[in-house]
Amino acid sequence: MKVLVIGGGNMGLTYAEAIAKSRFLKDRDLLILDASKEKTEELRKKSHFAVYESLNDCVPIADVIFIAVKPYHAQALMEDLKPLVSEGQIFISLMAGVTIQALKNGLGRNKVVRAMPNLPAQVGKGLTSFTASDEVSRLELSTVENLLDTTGRSVRLDTENDVDASTGISGSGPAYIFYFMQSMLEAARKMGFSEHDSKVLVEQTFAGAVELFASSDLDPEAWMNRVASKGGTTRAALDSMEDNNVKALIQEAAYAAFNRAVELGKEYSDSDA
Repeated sequence: MKVLVIGGGNMGLTYAEAIAKSRFLKDRDLLILDASKEKTEELRKKSHFAVYESLNDCVPIADVIFIAVKPYHAQALMEDLKPLVSEGQIFISLMAGVTIQALKNGLGRNKVVRAMPNLPAQVGKGLTSFTASDEVSRLELSTVENLLDTTGRSVRLDTENDVDASTGISGSGPAYIFYFMQSMLEAARKMGFSEHDSKVLVEQTFAGAVELFASSDLDPEAWMNRVASKGGTTRAALDSMEDNNVKALIQEAAYAAFNRAVELGKEYSDSDA
């Protein structure tokens, strides 16, 4: 099996690196192409990639094609791809907002997967949600899932609306965590801690809390109750968050990302039409 990644940016390169090093491919069966000459030269330094400069040379020999370019490049890229693709190839789009129907129309092919990765894929801790067109077989879905799992874990969802919803939770979610971390870092510095000590305090606190949550069946509320005692310091902090409606604001933020994902889908569908 040969896998082609079109786009050597952060997410494309993340998947290319993970898949190339996995047990699913033989040496140099990972093909990669990027429009930038500088990026192409950088990629050529990596011995586990077969680097290409022309779609004509790599698209016809690929079995699975990842499309990892910015959504605004989608239409032009699909116009270039359409004469080169063949029946049986599977297309996995990492482009936010570009719908399965838009991909089918643009490529003239039906085996399409729409995937939403997140940033922790760069360290092998990613979560990729995905859904596929009906033409992708069960066996092909298994192959897709194995490829996506090379960067962490994947979850297959029933509909594209579910993928849009997952954008508000897992796709954009790491930024919410970083926002919370930044707020705690700033609080630590205001309390007089050094940059180094502030980072250690926040980093280890988040890492430990995640490990606790992952290691048991307790939900977050149960863990909060274990930490917080009546009249104590933790309860004072949690009461402050409740008084300031922090939970509702976080939920509103997640829905804002979800709604924007839906809007983007409509924008690209309209432009494709």
